[in-house]
Amino acid sequence: MQCPGQDSRYWDGAAVFEAKCSKCDSVVEFFKDDSTRKCSNCGHKVLNPKMDFGCASYCPYAEQCLGSMPPELLAKKKELLVERVPIEMKRYFEGDFRRIGHVTRVARYTEKICREEDAHPVVTLISAYLHDIGIKEAERKYNSSSPQYQHLEGPPVARGILEKLGAEEGIIEEVCDIIGHHHTPRNEETLNFKVLYDADLIVNLEEKQKESPSAPEHLEKIIDKSFLTKTGQSIARKVLLQRDE
Repeated sequence: MQCPGQDSRYWDGAAVFEAKCSKCDSVVEFFKDDSTRKCSNCGHKVLNPKMDFGCASYCPYAEQCLGSMPPELLAKKKELLVERVPIEMKRYFEGDFRRIGHVTRVARYTEKICREEDAHPVVTLISAYLHDIGIKEAERKYNSSSPQYQHLEGPPVARGILEKLGAEEGIIEEVCDIIGHHHTPRNEETLNFKVLYDADLIVNLEEKQKESPSAPEHLEKIIDKSFLTKTGQSIARKVLLQRDE
């Protein structure tokens, strides 16, 4: 049985409509089930503004279904990927609310630092949500959550999650590289790494302060020496020392 919404026998007057070409402003006529139409004036492929492309944003067969994916849909795919990764992270950690809470706070600071430093929002946020994803395997195999084991076990788990969600290989490679050494900066680091590193450091210092508070002078030295971005350093002073810059 065909869905009535896709069966033209049930269509009304709204099934055919007009939209403007995003390139030249010419009028393009759409049927409601068109995914795209070519502008007769400039030849630009126009995305149907009334169609819900939710499934196409993550489906691995979307390009076969829709043809060459337009830029608007590619952008939507990345947005949806960032929304789906934390869901997979929470599913992976199951009821471990302490770790889920830690990751969520790191993601929140990552977003703030990324915005000010003009880093890559997709790579940095996905890295934030998956940066500790190797802990479970590290504890299962080595009975330890030591950074060296997290760095070893995290990338394969992250890759599995991102491949399932249809992420681009370039994004997967960079995220896995960041996860694979997120506690230990190299001599030369990418801005995306620096953003995640600083966000994680802020949360780690917050958590340590709750367990065993350090004197402000000690925190100031850590903030001066350890942070990799000016924004991370500024947020750390505000959060840990209640000091605005």
